[in-house]
Amino acid sequence: MLSTLALSFGLSLIVTLVLVRGLRASGGAAADHDFSGPQKFHARAVPRIGGLGIFAGVCVALAVGAWRFPVAHDQSLLLLAVSLPAFGAGLVEDVTKRVSPSWRMLALAISGVLGAELLGARIGHTAIPGLDELAQLPVGSLMLAVFVVAGVGNSVNIIDGFNGLASMCSVIMLTGVAAVAFTVGDPWIGTIALTVVAAVIGFFIWNYPMGLIFLGDGGAYFLGFMLAELCILLMARNPDVSPLFPLLLCAYPVVETVFSMYRRKVVRGRPVGMPDGVHLHSLIYRRLMRWAIGSRDAQVLTRRNSMTAPYLWVVCSLSAIPAVVWWDDTRMLAVCLAVFAAGYVSMYWRIVKFRTPRWLVLRR
Repeated sequence: MLSTLALSFGLSLIVTLVLVRGLRASGGAAADHDFSGPQKFHARAVPRIGGLGIFAGVCVALAVGAWRFPVAHDQSLLLLAVSLPAFGAGLVEDVTKRVSPSWRMLALAISGVLGAELLGARIGHTAIPGLDELAQLPVGSLMLAVFVVAGVGNSVNIIDGFNGLASMCSVIMLTGVAAVAFTVGDPWIGTIALTVVAAVIGFFIWNYPMGLIFLGDGGAYFLGFMLAELCILLMARNPDVSPLFPLLLCAYPVVETVFSMYRRKVVRGRPVGMPDGVHLHSLIYRRLMRWAIGSRDAQVLTRRNSMTAPYLWVVCSLSAIPAVVWWDDTRMLAVCLAVFAAGYVSMYWRIVKFRTPRWLVLRR
C-alpha cells in the first residue's frame, strides 16, 4: 500500500508543478482571470485545473495496483471510470467557463447512477424517518445514492473558495473514511481513500499557502464524487456502519450547502443556484482577515486568503472526529449532527453581526 500512496503523491506533485509552470508561462483559458466575482479572492491570474494533477495521480496509482493485484483491484478502475462524467464536466468548465451548473449537476448524477448500477453503491438504509421506506425500494435506493453523490459533489465545490480550504477538508473527511474502513476490515475502500488523500496532498503543496494553482470545478467534483461514493460503498459493504456516519463526516460542506440554499431562497428571495459572497468562509475572510492585515497589495491579499482556511479546517474536524469515534452509534451521531448544525448557524449569525472595533480599524 505504501508504494501506491507514494506513487499517487509523487505523480500528483509533479503533474501539478508542470501545470503551474506551464500555464503561468503561457496563460490562456485554463487560468482564472476573473477577479470580480463574489467568491474571487486572488490578485493575479491563476491556473484552475489543479484537479488534473490529483486525477492523474489517483489514476496511475490505482492502475498500477490493479496490474499488480488484478483480483483485488479491478473495481478500482471501474470506480475511476464512473467518476469520469463528474470530473470531465468540471474540467471542461474550468477551461471553457461555459458549462452551466445544471449540466454539471447532471454529470454528477450520471456518475451516481453508474456507481449504483456498476458498483452496487446504493443506499438501503438511512435511519431517517420517512426515507427508510423509500430506501427499501430499488428505485428509491438508486435515487438516494444519486442525490447524495450530486449533493456532496456540489457541496465540496461550494467550499472551494480559498487556498487549501476544499482540498484539506477533503483530506480530513477521506481520512475519516479510511479510518472506519480499516476498522471494519474493508482495506479496499481504506486504500482508495488514502490514495486520493496522497494525491490531494501532492496538489496541496502547490496550492497552499501561495495559491499557485486552484483546485477548480473538476478537482472539486472529483473529490466530492469519490468522498460520496466511498461512503456509500462503505455502508453497502459493511452494515455495521451507521447511515448517519457519512452525514456527520461531511457535515461542514453539507450544512454549508443546505444553509446557503435557505439563505438565498428564504432570507434573500433569490434563486438557490445564484452564487454570492456570504458563505461562512467568505464572512471569516471579510470580517476577521481584512482588519487583521490591512494592505491591498498582491502579497498581502494572498496572505489573507491563506489565513482563512485554517479556521474552516477546525470546523470540518469538529464533525469528522466524532463521526469516526461513533461510526456505529446512530443515536450519538444524530446528537452530534444536531449540535454541529446548531453551532454552525450560531457562529454564522455571530460573524454576520460582528463589527470591527474602532481601535482596530487602520487609519490611512
